Amino acid sequence: MSSKKIFPAKLGGTVTVPGDKSISQRVAMLASLAEGTSRVVGYLNGEDARSTLSAMEQMGAKAEFKDDALYITGVAGELRQPEEPLDMGNSGTGTRLLAGIVAGSGIEAAMVGDASLSSRPMGRIRQPLELMGARIGLTGKKGTLPMMIAGGNLQGIGYLLPMASAQVKSCVLLAGLFAEGKTTVIEPRPTRDHTEKLFQALDIPIQINGLEISIEGFGKQGPRYKARDFFVPGDFSSAAFWIVAVAARPGAELLIENVGLNPRRTALLDVMKRMGADIEVSVTEEKGDPYGTIRVRGAQLKGTVVEGDEIPNLIDELPIIAVAGALAEGQTDIRDAAELRVKESDRIAEMVKNLQLFGIEVDEKEDGMVVTGPARLKTPDAVIDSHGDHRIAMSVAILNSFSDGAITIENVGCVDTSYPEFWQHMEQLGGTVE
Repeated sequence: MSSKKIFPAKLGGTVTVPGDKSISQRVAMLASLAEGTSRVVGYLNGEDARSTLSAMEQMGAKAEFKDDALYITGVAGELRQPEEPLDMGNSGTGTRLLAGIVAGSGIEAAMVGDASLSSRPMGRIRQPLELMGARIGLTGKKGTLPMMIAGGNLQGIGYLLPMASAQVKSCVLLAGLFAEGKTTVIEPRPTRDHTEKLFQALDIPIQINGLEISIEGFGKQGPRYKARDFFVPGDFSSAAFWIVAVAARPGAELLIENVGLNPRRTALLDVMKRMGADIEVSVTEEKGDPYGTIRVRGAQLKGTVVEGDEIPNLIDELPIIAVAGALAEGQTDIRDAAELRVKESDRIAEMVKNLQLFGIEVDEKEDGMVVTGPARLKTPDAVIDSHGDHRIAMSVAILNSFSDGAITIENVGCVDTSYPEFWQHMEQLGGTVE
């Protein structure tokens, strides 16, 4: 079990965050299905993205890091039977999306993961995949991993998502690549559209009509498309920690370069601006997944309400928004976010508990929390356990930069799943970490 000791600090400066985790994993899958070799610049070399890449290699793809890029040679739509279970580590995105590919391909495979991943619900992908003709076995006690998949001969379906989930949407669309006929997914609310943008980049026919997304399947032979070069921008969800750290401190300044600015990922910026943050965004590239720079100048924040349609597009940022709420004047009310309870940890319960350890007034709700600030932070006497959740660990580290003493956070190895350079970048921006 690893731990880090974090000291109070005024953070600021310039940083480039590592590649987007969601895009990296999707590129690993789609490049592995392509014909030829794709060159990928900016691929996130974190544990989740490595797990997904390793699973694709088990099914016939070849991958090599060379000259600051990742080269992936695909299988031209024809995956091979893996000899061992696909170990997805801690990656919920990798597991749910890859299940769609395995279900479509006609092979049989088992998928396993660590204790945290093995507690996360997988019934939400079993239902549509079985409607398409796959056989899905969930051997965990509550519809969880380990998962057995036997696929092939899928038929396209029309599917109304019961929840706003980019992972379930993408799972169905990826399975639809192998299906006969049209597959249509209808979203209740807009979610991340990285899968759709990558389909477009690879010239995979896709129709998008508002919240209705359709593709024509390639059938039994599997998808047929050519390899290409990819650029993975910096992960906005990783940048979110520094945005809050600086936005909530009057006088501080921050520049984040080459960061993803997909409008379906940047709802945090809207929330922070409502709270009074001074943020400027400059788009460098608009095609595909747009990216550019974010400049932040610190200010006194005020509370806000975070709810409804914006929740799916900032679900990963809600723990750090709770930190912003603790530093803002008045109440910050996070609603409609029950999905947080089935992430790497119960993020509602964990953030409420950790905020209270700092002396912050916070009320736990079934679907969120109400945080009252600005709090005069008291350094907790207790060692804080991340419970294996990278976003909890990083959020608490940022919170403590505003406190009056050092804290120790245990079980921080999980940060490597999405942001291996986090502690290094904290020091680069003026923090002290032991």
